[in-house]
Amino acid sequence: MAETYQTPMKAVVFAYHEVGARCLKALLDGGVDVQLVITHTDDPNERIWFTSVAELAAKAGIPVITPDAASEPDVQQRIAAISPDYIFSFYYRQMIPMSVLNLAKIAPLNMHGSLLPKYRGRVPINWAVLHGETETGATLHVMAEKPDAGDIVAQQAVPIGPHETAGEVFAHVTAAAAQTLSGVLPQLLKGDVPRRPNNLTEGSYFGGRKPEDGRIHWQQTAQQVYNLIRAVAPPYPGAFSDLENTQGTRRITVNAARPLEGQFDLSPGIYRLNDKAIGVCGDKMAVELTEFLVDGALGTLDLLPAAPATH
Repeated sequence: MAETYQTPMKAVVFAYHEVGARCLKALLDGGVDVQLVITHTDDPNERIWFTSVAELAAKAGIPVITPDAASEPDVQQRIAAISPDYIFSFYYRQMIPMSVLNLAKIAPLNMHGSLLPKYRGRVPINWAVLHGETETGATLHVMAEKPDAGDIVAQQAVPIGPHETAGEVFAHVTAAAAQTLSGVLPQLLKGDVPRRPNNLTEGSYFGGRKPEDGRIHWQQTAQQVYNLIRAVAPPYPGAFSDLENTQGTRRITVNAARPLEGQFDLSPGIYRLNDKAIGVCGDKMAVELTEFLVDGALGTLDLLPAAPATH
């Protein structure tokens, strides 16, 4: 005879960032008894533009801990004492060991910001925009030993507009993540976890992005450069290029751009041309730099080299 579960279900939640906050709220609104939240201490070197999971949990009267690692014995002992029905992970930044995941009586579930099996791994939205994808999404899946490899429980697609930045897409994915979780929660509260295979051969794994990955290579096509600018535009650090002149090296950080029509008979690089800041690319197409910084301060046209005359 199948086991019958009574609500409220007990849960332990690993969460951080905006998706973490929105999904935690969805659990609370859905009547889940969240007995412990594990989150991260904010990095003073990171721009914190998202809602605090710790503050949200504290306002709800939920105990909060911020261990250095999810694998710490004290963390496992505390979760074991709770004996949760579910363990949830919402944009928690560390792998959670199987010894912890196995403490969930029903299932350990993670919310991932892509349409799995595509774009497993780190910063999936930024990678999707960088590669010019027209669609991404949010996927709730069972956690397994390998990242983003367990069965798919529920997912929702999110379109990517041709001029949307990763930050704009992230906002849509955050809303989709909360909706995906809320939509399947009635089943989860009955102890029913719908599953379908996560076919890893239909997708790829992507790692984290380093600061140097934001460097613009003007020899690439204008579409590739434009996609990079969109992928790392604020609230992310922005794509950048270094200008060499007699006074040294100046860093140009591009926060916003738009594609230009026509071709430009200029070598790849940044120029001042017809009262515009433009970046000419390897395919002779160009992007206009509509918002840029020079050495961290708001940039102006006079700080850019004038385009040489062409004949």
